[in-house]
Amino acid sequence: MDEPRAVSSRSRDRRYAAVTLLLCLIVSAVLAAGGRLVRTGAQEEPPPLSGSTPASAAAALPWTLPWPSTGQAAVEIAGRAGSLRVHGEQRPVPIASVTKVMTALVVLRHHPLGGNDTGPPIRVDRQAAIEAENRDESTVPVTEGQILTERQLLELMLIPSGNNAARLLARWDAGSEQAFVREMNAAAARLGMTNTTYTGASGYEPTTVSTAVDQLKLAGQAMKNRVLRDIVATVRTTVPGVPGEIVNSNKLLELPGVVGIKTGTSTPAGGALLWAVRSASGARDRLILGVVLGQGDPGDTLEEKKEAAFAASRELIAAARRPRVPLERPPATGGGDATVTPGIPGRRRSARRRRR
Repeated sequence: MDEPRAVSSRSRDRRYAAVTLLLCLIVSAVLAAGGRLVRTGAQEEPPPLSGSTPASAAAALPWTLPWPSTGQAAVEIAGRAGSLRVHGEQRPVPIASVTKVMTALVVLRHHPLGGNDTGPPIRVDRQAAIEAENRDESTVPVTEGQILTERQLLELMLIPSGNNAARLLARWDAGSEQAFVREMNAAAARLGMTNTTYTGASGYEPTTVSTAVDQLKLAGQAMKNRVLRDIVATVRTTVPGVPGEIVNSNKLLELPGVVGIKTGTSTPAGGALLWAVRSASGARDRLILGVVLGQGDPGDTLEEKKEAAFAASRELIAAARRPRVPLERPPATGGGDATVTPGIPGRRRSARRRRR
């Protein structure tokens, strides 16, 4: 009877050793994971234009922003997952000359420029010269046969918002504006702009529609292009052969840190404005992107609609740049501050768990 007890004792010893080894492995794994978490938290945040970062690295915006009383709007920190804030129903609406950001992006994708490159020469055709005389839309004074570079035409399109420059670039790039529009819509699809339809290169057509969220997707991509960034941040310039000084239609550039992007105003669209502002957060420099669409009242003049877009954007910029405690909880009453992007509520819960 003694032998079975010895076997049983050895068996228990083996079980104890196995359990002890398993516990050691579990503790080691937990400590290793903790070390990884500590190292991750100590890393510098990536630069704003480097692409998406994990939600754990997101430097969120305030939950409560001074949203406009009309239209729709959205604000986010470029490249920061979980920072998107959205206001208003995200239904496709006319966006007027904000369209030209996509026009520029497609042209630069097909004909890239680097640094101070001017690009190939482009001859002004008869159609662009005739359109220059149209007083019912925003155009730039060019003459048939005039030679301008790709960069100069991009400047004439984006700074004073020349519709005829946009259409000329479209014809030069794709052979016809219709063919170019197909390229614009293909680019929108690649960016996941599912509620956007382009029907022209200039934005003059009220059938070109988009949403605030879609336009932020475009803004994030556009601000990665150095040439486009440089142009939309230009307050004023001159183009040889074009009379006078070219002044940017975006008055937000008067504000510290504002670096673009594009205005848009029409009767169907109201006031629209896509903007970007650099804001220091401690030792880090972040790029905040925003857009307001459908600003102004139905009876307002075009100038009043434009001013409404500027006013709404100024308030959002001031609030977004304000120092804050990370991830404040949104008001229990809901109010007008809604984040409608799928997945964001889950990020809120994750952020609260990390805070505890």
